Amino acid sequence: MSLRVNLLLAVVLLASCFWLVRSSYESRRLFVEHERAERAARELQIDYERLQLEKRVQATPLRVEKLARDKLKMAATTPAVTHYVAPSGGWMAPAPPVASAPASASASGGAR
Repeated sequence: MSLRVNLLLAVVLLASCFWLVRSSYESRRLFVEHERAERAARELQIDYERLQLEKRVQATPLRVEKLARDKLKMAATTPAVTHYVAPSGGWMAPAPPVASAPASASASGGAR
């Protein structure tokens, strides 16, 4: 009887050892996979930040205006080239230019 119990305990012990080795291997494999995923996430974050910076650089108002002028042959609007639509459906003559106040008076608030 004790021989059977000893054999049964030995089989259970071997099965437990195999299970422990397998779970350790699986744990190491998952840890390596996790580290790879974190490394990939860091690289993607760096790429995203670089692309955001490039987007901000490409979208500066001066660059957009220069590209519009050079490549699209666009011009800035002025009252002289603006046509207004009348309520009747026709067009009205452009409005006369508005005289602006001197820059020094507006900058100092008009009073000294």
